[in-house]
Amino acid sequence: MTTFTAYVEWDPETRLYVGTVPGIPGAHTQAAGLDELRDNLKEVLELCLAEQRVASEDLPQFIGLQQVQVSV
Repeated sequence: MTTFTAYVEWDPETRLYVGTVPGIPGAHTQAAGLDELRDNLKEVLELCLAEQRVASEDLPQFIGLQQVQVSV
């Protein structure tokens, strides 16, 4: 069993939660609720990892987040 960290955003235009797992190509999905988003992310991760046949030691490791300020 491997635990992944997903980046979750709210899209006000579509009114959906959008989840992405950094470092896993194609591992992104959306849903109306957070429970559904988690289930969708689990499903897409399983599909992506099965397709890529990645060894567990080669999976990306979550290190942390950084905030960067810019003028808008």
